[in-house]
Amino acid sequence: MKEVPIWEKSNLSLEEAAAYSGIGINKLRDLTNDQNCRFVLWVGSKRLIKRRLFDQYIEQAYSI
Repeated sequence: MKEVPIWEKSNLSLEEAAAYSGIGINKLRDLTNDQNCRFVLWVGSKRLIKRRLFDQYIEQAYSI
């Protein structure tokens, strides 16, 4: 089975999002713990990052 490249996935694990963005896992965990975070998807207790919304968030952010 062929693995899907990160930039083609719709949802990323914290590890994938960290590799994709260069933002540390602990910082991503802090950002996604916020109740108003638009780019986090909770599947049970597993946290996934919605890549397209995450890209928009990074585009608009001045600092993280």
